[in-house]
Amino acid sequence: MSAALKYTLGRIGLFVVVLGALWLVDMSVFLRLLLALVFSAALSFFLLGSWRNEMAEEMAGAATRRRTEKERLRSALAGEDQPATEDRPGGNRPTDGDRPTAGDRPTTGDQPADERPGPSGGRD
Repeated sequence: MSAALKYTLGRIGLFVVVLGALWLVDMSVFLRLLLALVFSAALSFFLLGSWRNEMAEEMAGAATRRRTEKERLRSALAGEDQPATEDRPGGNRPTDGDRPTAGDRPTTGDQPADERPGPSGGRD
């Protein structure tokens, strides 16, 4: 069972037990619920401390795993984990991943005059 689920069920159980004990006292339902909430929170601080610490460790481990995976994916998307050119099979020959895409083409100012779009915007 997950530590978070165990701690949550423990908190709910404490609330129900305290509410049951307060049900015997003559007061309004709203006041009973409010007092049960406050008392069960205070009791859970002392009684469920080990489960709370276990849950915190589990959540910290999950956060660390997510952060590591996020950094790995960012470096993969940035191309930082690609092998160097001398490690490629066939020497320095570029692979499909090294070919320029439409977004990598030079802008109009960098193109030779014969490749620039005409006054019609490139639609001749």
